[in-house]
Amino acid sequence: MTGTFTAACLQVNAGEDMMENVRVAADLTRAARSVGADLVLMPENVAMMAKGRADMVARAEPEETHRALAAFRALAQETGAWLHCGSLAVRLAGGLLANRTYLLDGTGAVRAVYDKIHMFDVDLGAGESYRESETFLPGNRAVLASTPWGGLGLSICYDLRFPMLYRRLAQAGASFLAVPAAFTETTGRAHWHVLLRARAIENGCYVFAPAQGGEHAGGRRTFGHALIIAPWGEVLADAGEGPGFITAKIDPAQVARARGRVPSFAHDRPFTLDAAK
Repeated sequence: MTGTFTAACLQVNAGEDMMENVRVAADLTRAARSVGADLVLMPENVAMMAKGRADMVARAEPEETHRALAAFRALAQETGAWLHCGSLAVRLAGGLLANRTYLLDGTGAVRAVYDKIHMFDVDLGAGESYRESETFLPGNRAVLASTPWGGLGLSICYDLRFPMLYRRLAQAGASFLAVPAAFTETTGRAHWHVLLRARAIENGCYVFAPAQGGEHAGGRRTFGHALIIAPWGEVLADAGEGPGFITAKIDPAQVARARGRVPSFAHDRPFTLDAAK
């Protein structure tokens, strides 16, 4: 683990035009790089927020020829920054898609790939419901990526509600947790800040949470408030509601300090469950 670095999280309002969305994300990335960002993280669905399943499937592209991935690889090479590409809709054989993260180094090389594990199949009331499992094939692998600054645990949006994933990543060596998201406005107002702070606090990790924000095609609304959170739980930066980016200076030594103050990893114990009959 090396010294301090600057992380940036983007906040965008993606629409249906993939290359226009890519242009916006690229411009924000260049702006973040110009103020010193070493690692830039993008939101879930950074290249496309489509109206529904049919539109998403029709517009998704296979990994080998994915225009957004190619553009972001060129952007990483251009800027020299490490880029976390939020997530892209990647067409698979068989009619389903992957909701897939790519981590790129400063040469544009793909250093890690992660497919969203947990599918957002929910009914929020007032007619607001989602069925990600009808569109996406869930992943089955947790991924800890190596960066020049330490281990980066990968996740996407709804994964945030499954704390065991982050515990495993932290136990395996994650100092930082990436949570790119398109959180709904409904769930974001209720749970976004508290869940992200909890993941930071309980694991003694920095949390990087780039976000979608605003109204998208089909009337879907996302919460915004991209966040960078320290291992003790302090919110270092909050993007609010509008498009843009946030940055924070990251000191990996703070991870060890937080874990030293509350050494819960040393206190993890196996246990059995006696279920009531």
